[in-house]
Amino acid sequence: MTTTADDRVLFEADRDTRIATITLNNPAQRNSYDASMRELLARYLDDVADDDDLTVVLLRGAEGVFSTGADMNNAYGWYGSTSADTPAEARRSRPSQRRRLTVDRRSFGFYHNLMGFPKVTVGEINGYALGGGFEMALMTDISVIGRATRIGMPATRFLGPALGSLHMFFHRLGPVLARRLLLTGDIITAGEVEHLGVFTETCDPGAVQARARYWAEKAAKMPADGIVIAKEAFRLVEQSQAYQGEEVASYLFHAYGTNLQFAPGEFNFVKTRAEHGTKEAFRLRDEHFFVPEPDPEPVQTAE
Repeated sequence: MTTTADDRVLFEADRDTRIATITLNNPAQRNSYDASMRELLARYLDDVADDDDLTVVLLRGAEGVFSTGADMNNAYGWYGSTSADTPAEARRSRPSQRRRLTVDRRSFGFYHNLMGFPKVTVGEINGYALGGGFEMALMTDISVIGRATRIGMPATRFLGPALGSLHMFFHRLGPVLARRLLLTGDIITAGEVEHLGVFTETCDPGAVQARARYWAEKAAKMPADGIVIAKEAFRLVEQSQAYQGEEVASYLFHAYGTNLQFAPGEFNFVKTRAEHGTKEAFRLRDEHFFVPEPDPEPVQTAE
């Protein structure tokens, strides 16, 4: 197991099985990640890509949770300094559009590289896969997910529906489900979409770890050269079919689409969090967006 000063991302390489394991290790925050965690994850992925003795990378989260995506405790922190020397007011200020484009281009470069990663990626997905965690889960080549795992893009409720890797959502989820999740911010369980074949295997939560390891070992037995050639071929096919301009379009849409002006009565998460704190802001968000299901029609019985 490789550790660094930041042990929130763990790396282990088993060259006998040709499998590397990367673990998001921030369980107190449901394995959400900040910019430094994502940069470390990217470095580990680069190490696997450059290592001829490794064929598969298994992505997972510690303590039975995959990831709830980007750390929203400091949303604007992704765009600038979060140090103690920076005035609190400056840390909360809205970043300029040029700053958004610079940072979002780097962010979507990470997701673009993961989607075109030259080795086999296997996702061990349990608990929660939300936001960026959901994106990573969808981008893996082989994904094993627990039926009760909660998936979705809830941040669209306060960052706007033009969020994330739009081409990938439409291609992997299909246009109907993609629109539903992006336009409502709904969180659903993986079991609800099992029939759509979004993930390689949907199983009981207790079986996810063993099943993901099974698929990783199965893929690792394939010829290493063949895998790299196949992954490049897959990338070409997907680029020609669905992802032309995906990288540029996604960060442009994200940078502009998340720079929202909120009308009276609309929920502004960033402002609410600054006034009430993160926990209360999430409670108020859920309260604002709650719409009760209509009562079912009474069953008609024959007299």
